Amino acid sequence: MNRIPEKLSLKQIKYYSFLLTKKGREKEQQFIVEGKRIVEEALNSSFEIQAIIITNDFFEKTGKFLDKWEIDNKKLFTIADKDFKKISVTKSPQGIAAVLSQKSISSNINTNDNLIVALENISDPGNLGTILRNCDWFGIKQIILNENCADYLNPKTLRSSMGSFFHVNIFEEKNFYSKLSELQEIGYNIIYTDLTGEDIFKFRKPVKTIIIFSNEAFGPTNELKQIANYSLSIPKIGKAESLNVASASAVILSQLTKTLTK
Repeated sequence: MNRIPEKLSLKQIKYYSFLLTKKGREKEQQFIVEGKRIVEEALNSSFEIQAIIITNDFFEKTGKFLDKWEIDNKKLFTIADKDFKKISVTKSPQGIAAVLSQKSISSNINTNDNLIVALENISDPGNLGTILRNCDWFGIKQIILNENCADYLNPKTLRSSMGSFFHVNIFEEKNFYSKLSELQEIGYNIIYTDLTGEDIFKFRKPVKTIIIFSNEAFGPTNELKQIANYSLSIPKIGKAESLNVASASAVILSQLTKTLTK
């Protein structure tokens, strides 16, 4: 990189650190992603880049990494290593972050897809990000979140998704159960996961399915159970008390997508 980026001011550092909070993201309609891999995904996405922030050390060692993109010099900044920690949530940051403008979320779910994932009250940002990554791995594009899920723009969620956030469509539904019922009326089967559900390995998946993963501690709500067509579980062989919801989602999605036709 031949160009010398402008140094980030203290005022800018304070502003970008504000984006680490949900309040800041909602007010400014911007969010931060960090790490070389995720920033690369952001640069290749359709999101508008507001700033690329790199540490002096990253600039000296890896600055040429950014040469493949035409980045406006006015959007490229350097920052001291100690100050980068103010806009980072990781213990050992790589020294690169991007600030992106939020997009307006469409409410038009693609009902041509036979398998949709819905998340009910998933509270841990790391679990949410990993489930997004699992969905991306298994080719699932449509993901519905209820309003009590962790913030999908939380830096921990974005980091856990390992860039998969940019490959899926996320729909945040305030009227979550009404939306599920609407989809049910056009042919989707509502399926939730529970310890007492039907064995996933013996289950014959209906053609159009919405699989729902629920809160880590409390499981599916009664409201969900009342509208669901089926419940599924992963048979227990060992002595573990339970499976992490993100781990369980990988097993269940692997099984459901075996016969998936889009």
